[in-house]
Amino acid sequence: MNRHTAITHFILIIGAMFMTLPVWVAFMTSTHAPETILREGLQFWPGGHFLETYNEVLFEPGGVMKKVTALGMMKNSLILGIGFSVGKVIISMFAAYAIVYFRFRMANFLFWIIFMTLLLPLEVRIIPSYKVVADLGLLDTHTGLIVPLIASATGTFFFRQFFRSVPDEILEAARLDGASAWRFFIDILVPLSKTMIAAILIIMFVVGWNQYLWPLIMTTKEENYTLVIGIKQIYQVLNEGGELPQFQKAFALTILATLPPVLVVLVFQKWFVKGLVESEK
Repeated sequence: MNRHTAITHFILIIGAMFMTLPVWVAFMTSTHAPETILREGLQFWPGGHFLETYNEVLFEPGGVMKKVTALGMMKNSLILGIGFSVGKVIISMFAAYAIVYFRFRMANFLFWIIFMTLLLPLEVRIIPSYKVVADLGLLDTHTGLIVPLIASATGTFFFRQFFRSVPDEILEAARLDGASAWRFFIDILVPLSKTMIAAILIIMFVVGWNQYLWPLIMTTKEENYTLVIGIKQIYQVLNEGGELPQFQKAFALTILATLPPVLVVLVFQKWFVKGLVESEK
């Protein structure tokens, strides 16, 4: 190993340690008793309460009303993540398809209108979105949780760029074969976009899983909490309950919240990287 390679490896190891150290400390601390954490602070080595803590968090109801478990919150987060990502991909593909292949006069103008919505954070449209969802009676429902979030300027932009890279000869060949617009989209564009779809799905799943503000406003019942807002709510209950603060449970919830996005990225890593690389071409 030459000097340049050794320095590169050293920098990578330091970077990896810097990124994983908070997760390691959270996991190790979650395996200790609350008395130990209160007396000694954060822990760097495993304790003897791993099974006890994670069993309580996963299967015993918590929160103010004692109606929610980590498993229930993970189910809600999973529904939100899948609905969020699938909805964004479908809407983005249709929008990009219309912009690229239906060459109407206002196509570019409408695309840039869509693109400019990137400048509007969720907080700007949170009140009108909440009003619409409340008027439709969709508060505390999965539909109300997912539908207002599925429009995506980022996804539309990536699919537009990808569709523009598809050779025109393919479109001409499809026309000669008599393929309709819908058949061309389903039989040709969707298969060609598989890696792009996979990359966008993974990114959007992680974004959807980590949504905090909208689920916090939308949900009033504990049984509808997602895992991310459940961490905050349960930590607040634990901290203000007049009992010994159960920090190990808050850390356990945090670790559980990181597992599904990490697993999704690891399992679909090949597709994820391939989709991003192809989008750069």
